[in-house]
Amino acid sequence: MPQVDLSLDELRNYRAAIEAPPDLRDFWDDTLAEARDIDLDPVFTPITTGLVTIETFDVTFRGFGGHPIQGWLHLPAAALRGDAPLPAVVQFQGYNGGRGLPHEHTFWAAAGYAHFVMDTRGQGSGWTTGVTGDPVGAPPAQPGFLTKGIEDPSEYFYRRVYTDAVRAIDLIRSHPLIDADRVVVTGHSQGGGITIAMSALAGGIVGVMPDVPFLCDFGRGARIAAKEPYLELARYLKAHRDQTDRAFQTLAYFDGAVLAQRATVPALFSVALMDQTCPPSTVFAAYNVYAAAKDIAVYEFNDHEGGEAFHHTRQMDWLTRSVTR
Repeated sequence: MPQVDLSLDELRNYRAAIEAPPDLRDFWDDTLAEARDIDLDPVFTPITTGLVTIETFDVTFRGFGGHPIQGWLHLPAAALRGDAPLPAVVQFQGYNGGRGLPHEHTFWAAAGYAHFVMDTRGQGSGWTTGVTGDPVGAPPAQPGFLTKGIEDPSEYFYRRVYTDAVRAIDLIRSHPLIDADRVVVTGHSQGGGITIAMSALAGGIVGVMPDVPFLCDFGRGARIAAKEPYLELARYLKAHRDQTDRAFQTLAYFDGAVLAQRATVPALFSVALMDQTCPPSTVFAAYNVYAAAKDIAVYEFNDHEGGEAFHHTRQMDWLTRSVTR
């Protein structure tokens, strides 16, 4: 598995040739204002998992369009005894992964954080399960999610997902056991791309940790990625030969290499130099223009798994030193 992208020196200087849409700010301001006009209507239902040091809640809230979105909230058991408000980590899932089973994602709660895992609408039938549907239809698209609604930014799938993510952060910041001034977001792959978007869109967070992020520099990803899901975009444009410009005009509203230019909070990125799913140049396309304080962990001999558990320890150290303690 060779390195097939740019050298590390070239990666550190790479810039994507993507123009931000002139109405980008208005597009997102209007989208989020419309979403915030709808009450979150949160429901937190305690469940039994068998984990004696972590309390878990099955959560439902209103996301884009008022659609119900689900997730898991994990709290250190001590938090329910009236300890000081907790810092929180909000986690977004990788492509076609859902929130999974309650005990699958408990690392951050074990480390003393409130931890919210958001289910991704319409996903959760790939590598872990989900329960949140997407009630919005779309014109013809390549199987998967990357091209759903790609003809119009207002109809694009990730407009709904990014809005759900902003509302998830609003939800967690409003929880009485959570310190609203110490909330960070993270995610791997698709979750990393959503995380970058939150650095520009969410407000009220104090840091982001995008891990081998997807949804950055769509054009380069479609042209050089060796594995899914960027290949969905390449196949769509292979069939819709006359839609290339229109597709990339839509994608610019959601591209991490565009939104990173509006980031306002510190970030810890990760990249894997043998990544065939999210080529390292697409990650650096967002990192190099990220507008706030930043650092990046480079895993030279790893594919899309990135740093895995090794990187979790680096994230925990970064949070302790830089953000939440």
